[in-house]
Amino acid sequence: MVHLKGKRIGFGLTGSHCTYHEVFPVLQQLMDLGADVIPILSHTVQKTDTKFGEAAEHVKTIESITGKEAIMTIPDAEPLGPKLPLDCMVIAPMTGNSTSKFANALTDSPVLMAAKATLRNENPVVLAISTNDALGLNGVNIMRLMATKNIYFVPLGQDHPYKKPNSLVADMTLIPETIEAAISGKQRQPVLIERYSE
Repeated sequence: MVHLKGKRIGFGLTGSHCTYHEVFPVLQQLMDLGADVIPILSHTVQKTDTKFGEAAEHVKTIESITGKEAIMTIPDAEPLGPKLPLDCMVIAPMTGNSTSKFANALTDSPVLMAAKATLRNENPVVLAISTNDALGLNGVNIMRLMATKNIYFVPLGQDHPYKKPNSLVADMTLIPETIEAAISGKQRQPVLIERYSE
């Protein structure tokens, strides 16, 4: 049983739209576990309509599940550092674009600001990767983050090694377990898992 009751968890979503259907149930699970979940949305999540759904509907779903108005600006995310610290910051899904920026200390979205603010407090940041170039150009950025103190990864694997050989996606169902481990200063193992099934 995962124990997160009363834990203050920032939950950032970035623009891997095809993964939202895996993430929304996890948001609900965290609420059911008694966590205090603060939703934080990248500009892409807020504004981009795709074949996977309209942005406004995604925002509505996220706010309905958490019962909170989502943080949507960098200034609104900054207080999560000194004034309103989090026990843990999660980014799920974490795109290759945001991975690259985070690994290189760029802060151009509310989600990345919240992550930076959490690291400032020496509290854990949990990343649930979903990117088509994890084993390509973004590989160096993922390894840089893996070697960084207070950053933890939701176990991940190749989702389709033949059609998308460079793609890695986290198992979103393991987010709660990874958060619990990260709060204790541990990486949930194994990090690399088998995701592909024919």
